[in-house]
Amino acid sequence: MSNHPRLESWVHSVWSHRGPVACLLYPLSLIYQAVSASRRRRTVANHLPVPVVVVGNIYVGGTGKTPVTIALVRALRARGWTPGVISRGFGRSEDGVRLVTPDSDASQVGDEPLLIARESLAPVAVGRERVKAGLELLREHPGVNIIISDDGLQHAALARDVELAVIGARGLGNGWLLPAGPLREPVSRLDDVDAIILNTTTESVVESRTPRFAASSCFGACRRLSTGEVRDIDTIAADLERTGGKALAAAGIAAPGRFFAMVRGHDIDCAELELGDHFDFSSNPFRGRKEDVILITGKDAVKCAQIPEIKGDDRIWVVGLEVVLDPYLIDLIDTRASEAARRLGRHPEAQNDSIE
Repeated sequence: MSNHPRLESWVHSVWSHRGPVACLLYPLSLIYQAVSASRRRRTVANHLPVPVVVVGNIYVGGTGKTPVTIALVRALRARGWTPGVISRGFGRSEDGVRLVTPDSDASQVGDEPLLIARESLAPVAVGRERVKAGLELLREHPGVNIIISDDGLQHAALARDVELAVIGARGLGNGWLLPAGPLREPVSRLDDVDAIILNTTTESVVESRTPRFAASSCFGACRRLSTGEVRDIDTIAADLERTGGKALAAAGIAAPGRFFAMVRGHDIDCAELELGDHFDFSSNPFRGRKEDVILITGKDAVKCAQIPEIKGDDRIWVVGLEVVLDPYLIDLIDTRASEAARRLGRHPEAQNDSIE
């Protein structure tokens, strides 16, 4: 949301309950709902020539969609699909369509699409107009037979075959729409999606008839930013204990508390640095820090790696995050995408048969 974590934290605290500030803003939420509904009714949905799976949320800000998208790319690839990903690319310096490569500049394509491109190795395109981004991706990568739209739940101009709503650690807040609450759409919107993904360790209360699936997360390999050296998190923890070293966990993501808790769960007693979502690292928040080890997220690493002063800091380790999706969720997506693909003649099996 911003580079001001204290303000961001205060806003989310207001949105967590129906207190005086939220109640004061509630009339504006009614206006927001009316305008949004009118705009959606007037928008014509455009189809891409391949099945489209939308991964999004109704809570403004991060819910962990990007790791879920990466996991979904891998899971669908294992089922025989050739996925591509489209995204708006939050924080970009332009709105036009651009293809993303692992070497792209984060300021031009966005930190999350760049992370997806690097971690999933799938073709990725960004653009404010998702349909144009999808068409450009398919033009450059004609072998792609399914597209995942990252953060596209509210992008009504893009027709979709499967909708997935991700709910993170903050749940649904006070259940009100912006600006009195954190929601972009009413809670009832969850009744229309194909599946809800609970990307949180806490029990989220979601009143919906839509099937719910849990996403589990754990740390993967840790990579030293400066050299590429790989260690696991427990080895780093053991080295800190043996040497008496100090650690810092830093995160420029939404809801960083989960990242900090996971670090502490590996017996690392660390200081915490909450930077705010989509933080601009050009100011180098690590300059002057005295800790021996600095742990950062993969999302932040794509920007840090493009700043020489930060990339050369031997203390910085990028903590990999692995998300595991419920196999029954993948079955559901595979089935519905396959039905759409057969109508379009783009199912992997159909393509393989035509080649033979």
